[in-house]
Amino acid sequence: MSRSSSSDPLRPGDHIDAPEAAPAAPGGPRLGVAGWLRFLWRQLTSMRTAIVLLLLLAVGAIPGSLVPQRSSDPNGVIQVRADNPDLVWLYDALSLHDVYSSPWFSAIYILLFTSLVGCVIPRLVHHWRAMRAQPPRTPARLSRLVGFQTVPGDASDLDRAERVLRRLGYRTARYGESVSAERGYLRETGNLLFHIAMLAIIVVVGLGSGFGYNGQRLLVEGRGFANALSSYDTFSSGQWFDDAALAPFALQLDELDVVYETENPNAIGAPLDFTAHVAVTEGGEERQAQIKVNEPLSVAGADLYLISNGYAPRISVRDAEGDLVYDEYTPFLAQDDLMTSLGVIKVADGLDEQLGLRGFFYPTAFQQETGALASGYPDLVNPVLSLQAFTGDLGLDAGIPRSVYALETDAMTPIAGGEADVEALTMVPGETVEIPGGLGTITFEDVRRYGVIEVHVDHTQAPVFWIAMLILASLLGSLLIPRRRMWVKAADGRLEVAGLARGEDPTLERAVDDLAKRLAEDAAGGSGGSGGSGGSGGGSAAAERGAGDAAAGGSGGSGGSGGGSATAERGARDAAAGGPGGLSDDGSDPARS
Repeated sequence: MSRSSSSDPLRPGDHIDAPEAAPAAPGGPRLGVAGWLRFLWRQLTSMRTAIVLLLLLAVGAIPGSLVPQRSSDPNGVIQVRADNPDLVWLYDALSLHDVYSSPWFSAIYILLFTSLVGCVIPRLVHHWRAMRAQPPRTPARLSRLVGFQTVPGDASDLDRAERVLRRLGYRTARYGESVSAERGYLRETGNLLFHIAMLAIIVVVGLGSGFGYNGQRLLVEGRGFANALSSYDTFSSGQWFDDAALAPFALQLDELDVVYETENPNAIGAPLDFTAHVAVTEGGEERQAQIKVNEPLSVAGADLYLISNGYAPRISVRDAEGDLVYDEYTPFLAQDDLMTSLGVIKVADGLDEQLGLRGFFYPTAFQQETGALASGYPDLVNPVLSLQAFTGDLGLDAGIPRSVYALETDAMTPIAGGEADVEALTMVPGETVEIPGGLGTITFEDVRRYGVIEVHVDHTQAPVFWIAMLILASLLGSLLIPRRRMWVKAADGRLEVAGLARGEDPTLERAVDDLAKRLAEDAAGGSGGSGGSGGSGGGSAAAERGAGDAAAGGSGGSGGSGGGSATAERGARDAAAGGPGGLSDDGSDPARS
């Protein structure tokens, strides 16, 4: 009934002359602070958000693989910044040299952890309650479900049906004249274990990496170092790292053996194997060991890797009076596969002027048509050293860190090679040349190999391995274990069987058919009476028993109710044996019916 108008009580409110109602306020009801917080929490803890954050984490890790990181490649960071001065502001603004400790990567990491926690905890509670609950009640009409079929039996056979279902791994419950069964909770258990394992990896990596460290040391053959902070060329550690965690050991590189291809004409000079022969001193005892590229050496809980190698020419510099002012093995960095190497030598003291040398080392030198030198093979066959010399300020007193592999020549004067009037200083091992300007002499003493040893301690390796195995097992379980329900119901003098799947289950109909066959076989095996008389539902077992009775001369067993073809076959056998019987309950010959 319509509401009456306020101006005229006898006129309904929806009359054509009634005043128009004021429009409702747009925008709907206000959520308020609590409502907005609840909404944001539900969005954050949704599975869709967790998947998006996981993808963002994977995408965010890409710059950490493409851009050199300070923690693993500090020299690469210096080189990239020197080669791209216009992009330095971008590297710093986005923390591209410290991706994994950057604020934006940490934010994705924390949000993903929070999202997974918000997803898993409610599902754990729901799954726990579902596992403790009884299977659902039997539907009224099983004929509408998957695989519906009937087998002989009645309400007295439900106990037998319940035993069969339990043998198949179902949880069962009785509801009147029916059995309800359910199985497959391990599917959801596997799903939850998968998410819990993902959480565990985040926690283990986030916390465990805070106690680890990673250090690199370049070793020339015959040199060694002790496991101390001051011994490393580069060192990075987690935020909870303690110097006392450094295990006391020492390592010496005795020899670096490199094997090159010499037989295949299409791959001459290709490296085949790298082996660092080292002496390890631990606990006061020394032992010999090897480090290969893909075979790290474990010492005192630390993994030692051979990550690169090269040549280190020994160069000595003497002043004009012949006094030795410099004598070191200087590592040269390889520039190509044939080990053409570039290095820098800085002589800050001992000469009248500071001297900077930029040199190229050729393990197997040959002269090209242009007159320039090149290396034709990576091993030491014809080693040659070519040096450019500069005098002036090396910039070592400016208080600015300088790379030992780079020479700033803006404030220096070339005296040999390059733009200088004198050609580059070219030497072979054992040769000495004069420094232009009468500053002294340079001698190429000899050359040795060097290897870069990385000492890596990661407390997360073993836990992450086992968590990964758990992830694999739980993922297989969540994908392969079917979640299904079965019902057996007594109705109209028979047993109705049907099933229902939770999700995709292409084997459900076959499972229902298997259950029906088991029930039918149990019914056949438990039927039949004494003296060869067929029991209710007389199947093949009753037929064989009746035939045996007839052959023994006993009285033929008359077919019980529902005898079917088995009873007919038994009657024919009885007749052939001369025994009486072979008739069904109504007196007809079942073999003819």
